[in-house]
Amino acid sequence: MKLNQKCEERKVLRDPIHGYIHIEYQLLWELLQTREFQRLRRIHQLGGNYYVYHTAEHSRFAHSLGVYEIVNRMVHEVEDMRNGLSEREKIIAMSAALLHDLGHGPFSHFYESLTKKRHEEVSVDVILDPHSQIHQVLTSYELDLPLEIVAILRHQHPVFVLNQIISSQLDADRMDYLLRDAYETGTSYGTFDLERILRTLRVCDHRLCIKESGIHSVEDYIMARYHMYWQVYLHPDAKAFELLISKFYQRYAQIKHTLPASSLTLLDAPYDLNSFMKLDECRLFSLFQDGLESEDPYLRDIASRILERRLFDWIEDPSARQVETIRSEIEKRGLPLDLYYHEEFSHSSMYLPYREKDEEEAIGVLSASGRVEKLSEKSEIVKALMKMETHTRRRVYFVKKKARFDTF
Repeated sequence: MKLNQKCEERKVLRDPIHGYIHIEYQLLWELLQTREFQRLRRIHQLGGNYYVYHTAEHSRFAHSLGVYEIVNRMVHEVEDMRNGLSEREKIIAMSAALLHDLGHGPFSHFYESLTKKRHEEVSVDVILDPHSQIHQVLTSYELDLPLEIVAILRHQHPVFVLNQIISSQLDADRMDYLLRDAYETGTSYGTFDLERILRTLRVCDHRLCIKESGIHSVEDYIMARYHMYWQVYLHPDAKAFELLISKFYQRYAQIKHTLPASSLTLLDAPYDLNSFMKLDECRLFSLFQDGLESEDPYLRDIASRILERRLFDWIEDPSARQVETIRSEIEKRGLPLDLYYHEEFSHSSMYLPYREKDEEEAIGVLSASGRVEKLSEKSEIVKALMKMETHTRRRVYFVKKKARFDTF
């Protein structure tokens, strides 16, 4: 089949962020129908955050479609891309946008801490796996198509702007997740003017840049990312939920030799591509339900805490006396510290909303004279953000004092 073959009728999907998502190429519609892409319906976009923001039920499936739609608009509405890219390059960019999150596991980014493998690498594995439906659809159009999409996801495509619209400081991925996550969590500070950014986007020397008149919109976009990280993505209660899942895995690993064969054995191989593709949040919650039937009291207790949202409590930067008191109370209750006490360290430099390590990373600003400068040279707000002092936070998580429904 020809790569530019179009659907008999343009497909239109309703979306709360973009109004409508438009699919006109047959390749894209077929990718949407694959087993691997449909699996993303069963992966929450925000991991444990839906245990904090009760309306944050949106999926990686919805987000991936949103990223695709923004890329679709970029390559067809931004004049430099509309005229500078071939139809084939546009289709490849839209395909990469659609497939960029295939490798997310249950509870999204959290699952990477268990597999020790980044979701970007897993996405590449799925696309290159000859047994995946994704791979089979792509190669039915062009044998080298999987490799070309992987090149974009690895930031190695020779048409550099294709890499940037998928992953950069000003990419379609961030634009969609900020707007979508803000909407779904009911937090207004994650919003920015997407329309203005699209109207002022340009391509200069094969790189994305913004017209000087679009600086204020980009500042809002960067500040939206800053606020969403500290108010939503790094919410300590979301971490408390994910920590319980980690403790469930930990306890299972400690006692699995005593357990009869059961579906819990699926936890033995957190990363093997075939096992991974069977793992979604529905499957994990089934495993937690199985945990309620375990003879081990700690596995049973942790499973019930996950299912009933009885989260660990937490204190930020506690004193030595506070830590000693907390640990002593846990030990008095006869609970193992390795399961019911946890310390987490985070460095704020990891979550700065904007960086300029080099020319390639910086957002370029196109002046009226045609000169391209770094955003930090044109924006006092961005310049100030980059001078922010960084610090390390220590957060202690621990089981609360015994409540009504606690086992111990």
